[in-house]
Amino acid sequence: MTAKVFAYSESIDVATAVGKYIIENQDKALKKHGSFSIALSGGSLGKVLKKALIENKELGEKIQWNKWNVYFSDERLVPLDHEDSNYGLFNEMVLKNLPDSIEKPKVHTIDEKLLTGEDGQVDGADISKDKEIANEYSKLLPFKFDVILLGCGPDGHTCSLFPGHKLLQERSEKVSYINDSPKPPPRRITITFPVLEKATSIAFVAEGSGKAPILKEIFTDNSSRLPSKLVNEISTGVQINWFVDSSAIEGVDVLTSKY
Repeated sequence: MTAKVFAYSESIDVATAVGKYIIENQDKALKKHGSFSIALSGGSLGKVLKKALIENKELGEKIQWNKWNVYFSDERLVPLDHEDSNYGLFNEMVLKNLPDSIEKPKVHTIDEKLLTGEDGQVDGADISKDKEIANEYSKLLPFKFDVILLGCGPDGHTCSLFPGHKLLQERSEKVSYINDSPKPPPRRITITFPVLEKATSIAFVAEGSGKAPILKEIFTDNSSRLPSKLVNEISTGVQINWFVDSSAIEGVDVLTSKY
């Protein structure tokens, strides 16, 4: 299934489109099975979600938070209140800004009690505990995600799946640990391709001129094996979408539209 690219000149319009996409998929999921399961990445996505679902009151009112199950496509092996935690980012950007009067989403996090070491660094860490964290998190995952929201790094990585890394070939584990991430901190867990391939819909959010060179490779270089390119090529029937700003696709030969 060919990836769809939705492009906008302003960042606020990107966020609004992402919000509409989330709501549409939420409503489909609720109609189908009564709950909505979504996996989130970190980075700038937290700010996008805040713009889309908190600051945009019209969209925010359509979110049925009490029906949501929130997971993380990858997580850094740090305490949940650490500045590097993907949960921590979502908590600051979204959860803390929800009204006290509403029932909050169910958020599935790593088990902090199993953390070892400090600041996600390898020194002093117990790899067996890292593996246990990944294994325990895999047990929490739904059979099939309704939506997985991803970022795309300037090196083409997504989740904590990095170019040339052995986890790109992982097929037996739904969640794997990694202790050699080229982007700090090195210790993380990440969902793997079997989870991505089973999702109903996947959406990348990419903004800024710094993303243009890597998006050009992803969309125009058939020989590329970048992780984000491999997600683009998933052929299991998953809907693949990109929400980008104009600068991220400047010079990229790809058909765009509005969501």
